[in-house]
Amino acid sequence: MTTTTVAQKVEYQGSDKLILGIVLGVITFWLFAQSLVNVAPDIQRSVGIPLESLNLAISLTALFSGCFIVVAGGLADKFGRVKFTYIGFILSIIGSLCLIFASEAILFSVGRIIQGLSAACIMPATLALMKTFYEGAQRQRALSFWSIGSWGGSGVCSLAGGAIATYMGWRWIFIISIIIAILGMLLIKGTPESKMESSEKESKFDYTGLFFFVVSLVSLNLVITKGSSFGWTSVTTLSLAAVCLVTMIIFFIVEFGKRAGAFIDFSLFKNMPYSGATFSNFMLNAVAGTLLVANTYIQTGRGFTPFQTGMLSIGYLIAVLGMIRVGEKVLQKVGAKKPMLFGTTITGIGVALMALTSLPDTLYIVAVFVGFVLFGLGLGFYATPSTDTAISNAPADKVGVASGIYKMASSLGGAFGVAISASVYAAFLAVGASTETAATIGLLVNVGFCVLSALSIIILVPKDAGMSKVVK
Repeated sequence: MTTTTVAQKVEYQGSDKLILGIVLGVITFWLFAQSLVNVAPDIQRSVGIPLESLNLAISLTALFSGCFIVVAGGLADKFGRVKFTYIGFILSIIGSLCLIFASEAILFSVGRIIQGLSAACIMPATLALMKTFYEGAQRQRALSFWSIGSWGGSGVCSLAGGAIATYMGWRWIFIISIIIAILGMLLIKGTPESKMESSEKESKFDYTGLFFFVVSLVSLNLVITKGSSFGWTSVTTLSLAAVCLVTMIIFFIVEFGKRAGAFIDFSLFKNMPYSGATFSNFMLNAVAGTLLVANTYIQTGRGFTPFQTGMLSIGYLIAVLGMIRVGEKVLQKVGAKKPMLFGTTITGIGVALMALTSLPDTLYIVAVFVGFVLFGLGLGFYATPSTDTAISNAPADKVGVASGIYKMASSLGGAFGVAISASVYAAFLAVGASTETAATIGLLVNVGFCVLSALSIIILVPKDAGMSKVVK
């Protein structure tokens, strides 16, 4: 097998076959992540898992992918990006099998954790392969298709998940995910390995940093998702909050004190465009909470079925798939900042329309449909310029780690955005607010995420970001 390193000229040129295999790998993540937003009631009935445990299980995939994606990116740099893509596919299959055969909460949760580890392997490794085997405009084209799988996959799988669950049963979602994973493995077969040259003295893996990072985020997730049931002022909730705070402080002290081998290489954030792309990516992915709140409200408050709810988001699917390539072309003409900022703004307007829950049925359904279209348009404009800004500004010898941090921002943003939005929605229902009021406030939280994303772009991303990378 041919191996590429930073010291070698890469003769292999990436093909459309490789792009398709990578996109299928990204789509498997959305099949087992996004589809659960629409089929949670069906799973609860058939598996008998308590609602709170199910909500926690839904967030576990994004949480664990976010926690371990940087580790997997670094290991992919060291041992091989193609190899780790294969490992991700295999873990995806194992996780899906756990869910297919789950008859209780434990196996279901284990499957979700394994699926999170699958995403942690696939996401940074495939982004690094894009940078290794594609150059200039071809790389931006490849990243557009990667973004179609990443951003567009959420819409495809939300719609497909509702249809599959309604007409075939929810377990078929994961059977189909296994088939797609196998196809992806076949398509990337024959791709030469890509990894970095091993240094004579390699630093030890930062187990200490990983431990404190995982403990802190898991504690925070439990506080957000189960604080209401525990009691916000209970000993359990306050203890978890204290554990989160203490371990996060220790994590920053330990990581900033390391010159090499740190779990998160904070030196990457000295690059302003990379920081802007990563921070805005975190906040814009937090807007995923929109899907949970909107879909839940439409089903419980307006009486829609999961399939009907999925059909409302078809405008999002079409818009995001169509606009990702447009975002690529705009990037090549005007740079990254303008499309990133425009995309974030349009996304916020779309979410704000969905928050108009006081409208009568027909008008509200129209508002939701238009809102989903704008949601997709915004993400489509944002996706490729943001991803290109992040990986193009990463050092060649740290592209796997940098890609891992960027995708960690995606996963953790989604995990905590969903958790926060769901908690706000549930909290207002618990104090007697109407479903309309609770949904409005839950959705406005996501508008706030869009505002924070836009501010990070304005402050951190320079006007000429992406311009010098264009091959005319």
